[in-house]
Amino acid sequence: MIRINLLGGERQVKKKGFTFDSGRQTMVACILLLVASAAGIGYWFWMLRQASIQVDQDIADATREQTRLQSILRDVTAFDQQRDALQQRVALIEQLRGGQSIPVQLLDEVSKSLPDMLWLTDLTQQGTDVTIQGQSTTLIALSDFVGNLGNSPLLVKPVEIVNSQVDSVTVGRAAGGRGAGPSTVDVIKFTVKAQLVAPKTAPPTAAAAGRGRGGRGAAPTTQAARGGR
Repeated sequence: MIRINLLGGERQVKKKGFTFDSGRQTMVACILLLVASAAGIGYWFWMLRQASIQVDQDIADATREQTRLQSILRDVTAFDQQRDALQQRVALIEQLRGGQSIPVQLLDEVSKSLPDMLWLTDLTQQGTDVTIQGQSTTLIALSDFVGNLGNSPLLVKPVEIVNSQVDSVTVGRAAGGRGAGPSTVDVIKFTVKAQLVAPKTAPPTAAAAGRGRGGRGAAPTTQAARGGR
């Protein structure tokens, strides 16, 4: 009887694992590369978007800050203009006050300098030049008047007599009076010139200092002051 051992000669079959060939591997690598590239590009666009939003926000903040600074600058400029205008007004008021006080002081000084037997016919001020015209019955009164003006702190020394002449004036007797007829009196007509001290150095004088001296005074303007004794 013939026996055949079929088990011993059985060939064992090996199982093959799941493998990719080179073509499939290349395709998978390309797909992964595309996915990674798309993800990178998307992330890059997202970063650009965020940077653009931040830039827009910074521009908006800078614009608001610029507007605020311009508003502050306009306010400062307006304040400076108002301050300059006020300073100019104050300076103008002080100048006007000083200009108004000089004629008052001048009239007061001239009034206090008038001696007896002398009166003024004209007083003119042009800038710092002062011209006084008047009449006197004696040379002593004229000399006293010039000396008194020279002692004034408002005028520069010396005070000069630029013109003087003697005129004869006929004086008639009073109405209803008795006695001799008209008589002739010599009257000295004179012109005196002086210079005002600069306003910054001229000391103030009391406007009412000479008003209590009876019978003495000058007219209330410097253009034409007339009076008599």
